Amino acid sequence: MFQVRKWKSTMAAMALFIAFGSSLMACSANTTDGNNTAKEDAPVTIKIMSDFTIAQPPSADNPIIKEFEKNTNTKLDITWVSGANWTDYVDRINVVLSSGDLPDLLKLNDVTNPLFQQMVNQGVFWDLTPYLKSYPNLMTYPESVWNNTSIGGKNYVIPVARPLNGFVFTNIRKDWLDKLGLEVPKTVDDFYNMLKVFKEQKPDGKADTYGYTMRGHEVLDGVFTNSNGRWKDVGGELIDANFDPGMREAILFKKKLFDEGLIPPDFSVMKDSQFWDLATTGRAGATAETIEAQFRWTYDQWKRDPNVDWMPMSSLTYQDGPYAPEYRGYIGVLAIPKNVPEEKVKKILSLLDYGASEEGGTLSMYGIKGVHYNEEDGMKVATEQAVVDSVGVGAFGKLFMRYDPYMYAYAPGMTKEVFERNKQVIDERAKIAKPDVAIGLVSETDTKLGADYAKKMADMKTQIIMGKATIEDWDKLIQDIQNDSNYKQITKEINEAYKERLALTQ
Repeated sequence: MFQVRKWKSTMAAMALFIAFGSSLMACSANTTDGNNTAKEDAPVTIKIMSDFTIAQPPSADNPIIKEFEKNTNTKLDITWVSGANWTDYVDRINVVLSSGDLPDLLKLNDVTNPLFQQMVNQGVFWDLTPYLKSYPNLMTYPESVWNNTSIGGKNYVIPVARPLNGFVFTNIRKDWLDKLGLEVPKTVDDFYNMLKVFKEQKPDGKADTYGYTMRGHEVLDGVFTNSNGRWKDVGGELIDANFDPGMREAILFKKKLFDEGLIPPDFSVMKDSQFWDLATTGRAGATAETIEAQFRWTYDQWKRDPNVDWMPMSSLTYQDGPYAPEYRGYIGVLAIPKNVPEEKVKKILSLLDYGASEEGGTLSMYGIKGVHYNEEDGMKVATEQAVVDSVGVGAFGKLFMRYDPYMYAYAPGMTKEVFERNKQVIDERAKIAKPDVAIGLVSETDTKLGADYAKKMADMKTQIIMGKATIEDWDKLIQDIQNDSNYKQITKEINEAYKERLALTQ
């Protein structure tokens, strides 16, 4: 702050003040390039690299970008990279990391990216932990999400938030159940019986009707093992869920579905589009998808049959009570290189905090009211302009997201009745949902060798389901892997990382 001395002459003091003020104004007016920072209200240019999963990325003059710039006093220079194939995007990330020519804000696939972890240890990225508490909207993200994206108890990234519940799980044709006088299945036995009736009764009259598409059939593994993801906590120790006896039962269950023709015989080589085709043409009564994505397929089916009703299941029970998986709560992370000045770091965090606010989150997800959406019966109804301007999760939602536990409950075109039912399903899942206990944990040995073990086990499962191998072959494979010295090292390292995180976060 400037201090003004007491001058003997009041007139002299006023003259000095006027001259000083004129000098400041002239300095401000003369700001003409990015190297002159005298003009405090000049927009801050932020270079960003992020993914998109729609047909075309937003253009530089996109109205959503312009609104973000106006409301945050920034100039956003965004390099959009296709994320339609996640492996390709990760390859691009690694090229950028290796080059050393980093943007101000980089979207990463995950905090576990080996090259990123190495660069964090070398001090290449900002530790944002001391700053985050000053950004209240970012602090609305669940504590588990911050913990699971930390490294050594410190936050080097900002997660791009998603709900914990409403992600991929089993969905069923509720209108088929009603037509056949069936109850919503609660146990795996109920589920099997439902699939059998669907195949036999063919509610939509299609000759080649199956019970289950087999899309996302890994969710059934979680039901049988009562765990989410690859690792399961057993008495404070992590074991590979493939070693759990429930996995053996899951394989045998799927083999039973295969043997009885309740699933498509070529499920192992089918593409997503083929799974969706089975579901949307009335040839399967169960599949797996996020709640909002499932409704997008429902909305398409309504054009042909307005009675179609895909209902997300709240849970499914094997032996250990009702099960549903909890999502990790983020779809990537954002990191800031250490060569970005501290004041600019704060500006970037302010930008992301705005994106996590109700106003910024609405702008990212729905766009501008009256242009990209209208409100009808308390629901936001998208206009065609929303598609033109890339509004939604496919582009801006990859960067800016308000934490909304019901985000996966809604999709454009949804009725209020369906939305309220979906919210109820999410509330029910939240009571029992199993988290993935190993999110964000790193084993160096697993990074090098883990993919080969995972492929062997996945391939064996498929072979057994299709009758090309026996369950005894599975038993032998599991025994061999359990006795493998490298796999023992993977288990040791993942448990060390698990216990370290527990010690830092509890």
